[in-house]
Amino acid sequence: MAEHAGNPGEIFLEFAQIGRQLKVTAVDAQTGVEVVVFGPVSTPQKSLQDLAVRKLKRRLEQLGH
Repeated sequence: MAEHAGNPGEIFLEFAQIGRQLKVTAVDAQTGVEVVVFGPVSTPQKSLQDLAVRKLKRRLEQLGH
C-alpha cells in the first residue's frame, strides 16, 4: 500500500462548477480516500463542504480507518 502525505485528520477539498451544479471533492490526506458530492450552485458552499466532509468521515469508518 502506498504511503500518502498529510497529517491525520487533514482533508483536501476541491470545488468545481459544472454547468449549474457544484461538485465538491473531499480527500483524506493520510489515506487518499476520496468522495464526491454535487449540489445546485445556489446551495451555500459551506453546506456542500460540510456534506462532503461528513460523507468522507463515514466512508473512512466503513473502511476501518
